[in-house]
Amino acid sequence: MTPTPPNHRAPDRSAKILSREGLLPVREQARASGERVVHCHGCFDIVHPGHIRHLRFAKAQGDRLLVSITGDAGVGKGDGRPLIPQELRAENLAEMDCVDWVVIEPEATAEQLLKAVRPDVYIKGREYEFNNDPRFMRERQAVEDGGGRVVFSSGDVVFSSTALIAAMEHEVDPFHRRLTQLGEMEELATSKLAERIESFRGARVLIVGETVLDTYVFCDRPDVAGESPVLTLRPLEHRHYDGGAAIIARHIAALGGRPTLVTALPDSERASEIRARLIGEGIDVRSVPTNAAVAEKQRFLVGAQKVMKVDLIDPVVLDAHEQDRLVSVASDLAGSGCDAAIVADFGLGLMTPSVIGRLCRTLRSRTPVLTGDVSGRRAPLREMRGMDLICPSESELRDAMGNPGDGLPAVTWELMRETGIKSAIITMGGEGLIGFGRIESDARSAPSGGWATRLRGEHVPAFTPHATDAMGCGDALLATATLTLARGGSLLSASYLGAAAAAVEARRIGNVPVSGSDLRRELQRVQAARMAFMPPELIRTGSAPNSAVTQALREAS
Repeated sequence: MTPTPPNHRAPDRSAKILSREGLLPVREQARASGERVVHCHGCFDIVHPGHIRHLRFAKAQGDRLLVSITGDAGVGKGDGRPLIPQELRAENLAEMDCVDWVVIEPEATAEQLLKAVRPDVYIKGREYEFNNDPRFMRERQAVEDGGGRVVFSSGDVVFSSTALIAAMEHEVDPFHRRLTQLGEMEELATSKLAERIESFRGARVLIVGETVLDTYVFCDRPDVAGESPVLTLRPLEHRHYDGGAAIIARHIAALGGRPTLVTALPDSERASEIRARLIGEGIDVRSVPTNAAVAEKQRFLVGAQKVMKVDLIDPVVLDAHEQDRLVSVASDLAGSGCDAAIVADFGLGLMTPSVIGRLCRTLRSRTPVLTGDVSGRRAPLREMRGMDLICPSESELRDAMGNPGDGLPAVTWELMRETGIKSAIITMGGEGLIGFGRIESDARSAPSGGWATRLRGEHVPAFTPHATDAMGCGDALLATATLTLARGGSLLSASYLGAAAAAVEARRIGNVPVSGSDLRRELQRVQAARMAFMPPELIRTGSAPNSAVTQALREAS
């Protein structure tokens, strides 16, 4: 290996990157020295062989090569572009030996920069030779007015950064293309969805279900006890979150709605604190008395990792009179002008199969939109009859139907046919969700089994495939989807906005309400998302779930 000479220094590539103010003096020095300055301009998002040949050709036409790149704000190539931020694009070009100066131009074209620099030669690709694009024509006029010439490069190797990026997106992230497809639908345009979110304001929503206190116990690193090989945890901090039907009501309030919560609460200090907290957020709380303590679910965490869960649950048991009162209160409230009602069962005893059935029958005739959800493997999902929407997970659906093997559309249809439910959003963790809706068809062409309808399925990939904390994602989805339907939105828009709310919740620790501004920021994040490059092993791992989703949608159609 040849030693580096003592006085040799590696060239400072960053010194090549200049502001317009810093460029003009060195350009004048070159003019005074008789050096010809050649100028190239473009996005240079991905520097490919076509770019390299283009720049080498340009350098051969003069003494100094100036490359200007369009700044991020001026790139008009669709959502997600540029792929590479302007600073990194400038650094990439500065690393090339044939490039002398790099400038980031905030304008969409190089017209104003060309007027200031007055290059001797301006190089454009061969595709511009017969191009009458008015932007290029103004650039050409600026060059010629300054005494320069416009020269077209050979174009012997032609690549498209846009096509390369599209191909990589398809290969690297199979879900990215689906999100792009959804974003191109008119009803899912960011502006349309923002209007939909704004329409949530003032929507009156009734929520019926149990109240839960979710406690997070943050612990020091675990150890092993001295007396026996058992895990030892030392609590450092306790955080309490309202859960169950209470967090659904808080989501509705945070999204601008006017929620009323019907639940069961004991006469206790903890229940009074919960009630006061909910009322303070604009939630109308109506409760039937119970002797059971407020259910508490404790989760022990080390850092952000949950290591143990303890359920401190005293089952809620209502006698016949108390059940009648619960249904009566919910019925009266629904009949007083509610836009939607939600029945939520968290498996604590309040929502028995009988109570759920009575609530569904009563509320169905008193509210325009009726939705529901369940929690747990033995939840009475089949009692939720006549609903507009249910939002179970795939495992909850399969457990309720006792059908672990059939395709997801078949199991969903089995439930919908039995219960008369109109639509279902089935969540699948990191694979996202599928919104299933009925398609009315001619009864004469129905299958021999008497089906007068079939299903349409729309897959929405998870906006956040890897959750920081998955607890509460389903509640955020249910609340947002209900408001969307209550304000005239379609099942697809309800699924999409619900997925956005779930993604916001998934990135937080604990049960925290999702607001309208949270939703709008999430939609903007997805629209402006850059493609994520993953190592090959992650690509292979991610391909299987995509195949499963594709199979489910194929069966649905």
